Amino acid sequence: MSLVLDGVTLTYPDGDGRLTALDAVSLAVPAGTLTAVVGPSGSGKSSLLAVAATLVTPDRGRVVVAGTDTGALAPAAKARLRREHVGIVFQQPNLLPSLSAAEQVQVMAHLSGRSPKAVRGRALDLLDAVGLADLAGRRPHRLSGGQRQRVNIARALMNEPSVLLVDEPTSALDHESGAAVVDLLARLTRERGTATVLVTHDRTHTARTDRTVTVRDGRLSEAVPV
Repeated sequence: MSLVLDGVTLTYPDGDGRLTALDAVSLAVPAGTLTAVVGPSGSGKSSLLAVAATLVTPDRGRVVVAGTDTGALAPAAKARLRREHVGIVFQQPNLLPSLSAAEQVQVMAHLSGRSPKAVRGRALDLLDAVGLADLAGRRPHRLSGGQRQRVNIARALMNEPSVLLVDEPTSALDHESGAAVVDLLARLTRERGTATVLVTHDRTHTARTDRTVTVRDGRLSEAVPV
């Protein structure tokens, strides 16, 4: 398993008490598979992603990324683990307006201490993998919403992550463009062997995933097929 959450409970301060965001959640995502997480707003989906990304430390339970139990890691070690093993596709691409598509992807290498020029070839290969080989030199204002999201995915894959966490990638897209993005994620998950978690509000996309789970009131259950 490339990603394991084992009995994870996460609470936040709420007045004089605590609000439970995740309640004894367990989830195992094998390498090369895509798991969709669905649920109503405020159900705990974003909290699950934050814990899986080691951005938030749970109150109880274990988070294992690429075979490493993250519970005892110091903040610097967690940051290094994220750089080396976790790719995150945010809901909004947040591309830098002054950079081309290829440069958006290359900049991830800079964060890992590598020269962007040294990895240009890999950046171009990734853009080719997401269907943007001919648009590598375009800046964000000359890309469609679906194309910008594809650059976002290529950027998340730049450091060859073991785990890919994807937050509502279709929320700003029409259904056809959104379906194409989910199809792309499914294909890349198989080809690159990532353990991929996709948070989505659109249950129609779950037919393209290997497994679907539902989060409601911080608790996880198998989703009923649509």
